[in-house]
Amino acid sequence: MIELNNKVDFKEAKENKRVVVMFSADWCPDCRILDPAIPNLVENNQDFTFYHADRDALLDVCQEYGVFGIPSFITFHRGEEVSRFVSKDRKTPEDVQSYLNETREKIDH
Repeated sequence: MIELNNKVDFKEAKENKRVVVMFSADWCPDCRILDPAIPNLVENNQDFTFYHADRDALLDVCQEYGVFGIPSFITFHRGEEVSRFVSKDRKTPEDVQSYLNETREKIDH
């Protein structure tokens, strides 16, 4: 995953094709549980570019996009939001893969 360090990085990243931004934080236990699965998800979904946004460092972006529960995922395609997986519920790798599959279908059709 590519680290987004500020709002400018975020704005530039979302302009690319098939961008998935994962919002999380070091102190988030649900994020830490999902962390070991992320490399596999990235490897198995190479048609997406994955970015990580630290919720605390990018609080203004989180507020702008209504990201209050983490980990959360927002997918962009050429600057437009395509879909999001935002909730307070714990996410499994299978949940994230299903989200990516559904998002892929939205972009392709």
